[in-house]
Amino acid sequence: MRHLRDVLVSWGPLGLLILATLENAGPPTPGGTDFVLLFLAAARPDDALLCAGLATLGSLIGGAIFFEVMRRGGEKLLVKYTSTGRGARFRHWARRYGLMTVFVSALVPLPILPFKVFVACSAAMGVSRVRFMLVLAMARLPRYLALAYLGQQLGEKDSEAWLKSHFWPLLGLVTIIGLALWALIRRMEQRRVAEHTPGV
Repeated sequence: MRHLRDVLVSWGPLGLLILATLENAGPPTPGGTDFVLLFLAAARPDDALLCAGLATLGSLIGGAIFFEVMRRGGEKLLVKYTSTGRGARFRHWARRYGLMTVFVSALVPLPILPFKVFVACSAAMGVSRVRFMLVLAMARLPRYLALAYLGQQLGEKDSEAWLKSHFWPLLGLVTIIGLALWALIRRMEQRRVAEHTPGV
């Protein structure tokens, strides 16, 4: 992982663009866009904004590729992996809450909200490509801007140490944000049901 990080840092923003594209187009790659962005912003503070922009661009390119693949032939794979257990529950959420599931999972890196599953569900359900890309951009840009800012302000060594020392508070904050977004989704769903219920 450290070797991969060093190679990508040496490539600069271009390496981040490639990594973000690959990570969003297929299986997650070792290292992760988030951590490489953090390290790159720390190593090249003057390029922090550029790195955030390229990470977002790579995420959009890779996301578009994955979305298109799932749209054209992903229904069988989707059924295979979402017919029972947690997969079935995620598919139900995607059908019930639509692109909000993509937005939340793309904005907040919570293991309980698998981004790729929600993208696959959206593609298989025929969601508009334009709407999907807009939602993905709205989620990824603030996430990557925040990481780039953190790396730029703290520096590489300080960022790594700071993240390790603040792991649990950060996890708590991410969980709170995720729960708040989920509560918003539930509230929107309750209002939608109420509007379509006779006599309410």
